[in-house]
Amino acid sequence: MQDKKQKEEEIILRAANLTLGYGAADIVKDVSLSIRRAEIAAIIGPNGSGKSTLLKALARLLPIRSGKITLGNADMWEQPTRQVAQRVAFLPQSADFPPDITVMELVRMGRLPHRGFWDGFSRKDAAASEAALRRTGLIPFARRPLRALSGGERQRVRLAMALAQEPEILLLDEPTTYLDIRHQLALMELVEHLHDTLGLTVVMVLHDLNQAVRYSHHLIALTDGRVMADGAPEEVFTRDLVRDLYGVESLVRDVELAGRRTRLCLPERVAQEKEGEAV
Repeated sequence: MQDKKQKEEEIILRAANLTLGYGAADIVKDVSLSIRRAEIAAIIGPNGSGKSTLLKALARLLPIRSGKITLGNADMWEQPTRQVAQRVAFLPQSADFPPDITVMELVRMGRLPHRGFWDGFSRKDAAASEAALRRTGLIPFARRPLRALSGGERQRVRLAMALAQEPEILLLDEPTTYLDIRHQLALMELVEHLHDTLGLTVVMVLHDLNQAVRYSHHLIALTDGRVMADGAPEEVFTRDLVRDLYGVESLVRDVELAGRRTRLCLPERVAQEKEGEAV
C-alpha cells in the first residue's frame, strides 16, 4: 500500500479521459496517461494520430473538450497562467523570431513568466539566462543574431530559452525535425544530459522510433487519437506495435549502443492487409 502511495506521489502530470479537437472534429479521444517526475517520456504514432494536439493540451495551449489535466496535485486549468508557465516550458516544432534578434535577447524572453509587466530585468533573470546559455553551450554565441546560426544552433537557442524559464517539465514537439543526423544526435544527447543534471521531466513527440526508444524511459503510442500502448520501451515496443501503428513490417532487436542496451527497429516493407491486399 505504501509503495502504491509513493508511486502516486511521483506523478507530476496526469491526463484523465481527455478529449481534444479543432472545429467539429475530435482529434484526441478519451486519452488517459500519467507522467512521473524526472522521467523522459516519448509520444510516437503516425501522422494525424493526435501527438502534437495532445502535447499542446499538456502545455495548456489548447482548451480541453472533456476530461481533466492535473499538474502536481491540482487541475491545470484552475491554476494561474503565470504559475503554469513557470513550471511547464513548451518547445513547438517551429517558431518565427526576428532574424536580427540576438541569442541572448531571445533566451532572456524565457524569463517572462517570472516577471511582472513593469518589472525590470533582475540579477536572478540574468543568472538564469546565463545558466541556460552555459548548459546549452551557447555562451560564445550570445551576441550573435539568429540569422548567423545554423539550424542546429537555432534549435539549441530555442531550447535555452525554454530552460531560462527554469521549468520542472519540458515539452518538446518533434525537436529534431529539419536537423541532419549529427545535430539530431547532439540535441537528443543534450536533452538527456539536461534531464540527468537538472532532474527535468521531459515529454517529447518524436517520429524517429529508434530515438524514441533509446532516449526515453516511458513510451506512449497513439493512433487515431487513442492510446495503443503505454509503458517502458523494452516492454511495449515490438514489431507487432510497429505493424499496428504504421502498417509496416519491421525487424526489432535488442542491441547495445554506446554501452547500454536498447531496442532497434529496422523497417522491412509495407505490411499487407488481413485480406491479403497490399496497403
